[in-house]
Amino acid sequence: MSTPARVVVVAAEDTDLVAACGALVADVYGGEELLEDEEGYLATVADAMPRARDAVLLAALDGEVLLGTATYARAETRYAELAGPQEAEMRMLAVAPAARGRGVGRLLTLSCVERARQEGCRRFVLSSGPRMTAAHAMYEGMGFDRSPERDWSPVPGVDLRTYGLSLQA
Repeated sequence: MSTPARVVVVAAEDTDLVAACGALVADVYGGEELLEDEEGYLATVADAMPRARDAVLLAALDGEVLLGTATYARAETRYAELAGPQEAEMRMLAVAPAARGRGVGRLLTLSCVERARQEGCRRFVLSSGPRMTAAHAMYEGMGFDRSPERDWSPVPGVDLRTYGLSLQA
């Protein structure tokens, strides 16, 4: 499972790319019933502009084709709901169905981890829905530890599992 050299991860800033990232998250999470749309949560994830403004919205691109997206957030910022002091987190990872098996989710996760290392974070954390079993296997294969004591729910009916990775040498 290698990622072709032409796949790059960039910070999404262009309005059209930001909108495409939001639509991809909503399509993947809603279309595959990875979460129940309690409290209109899919509309929240579909609106990626606040994430691009207040966090780092990443896009994995093959030329101009959007393959996946993730949001990177430092502790004590608007989109860091799990990260504590000296931590950073990834939120809303989504990979287009046609791009699965190409290492796109791993590439986006590694991009977030590397950003956290460069910023001097000691730990990197993330959340994942209980139905996202392929992602769970990927995280565990990358060395993430399951952190059930930090499981949480952003809205009623959306229960998230947590994982963490130490960034200390």
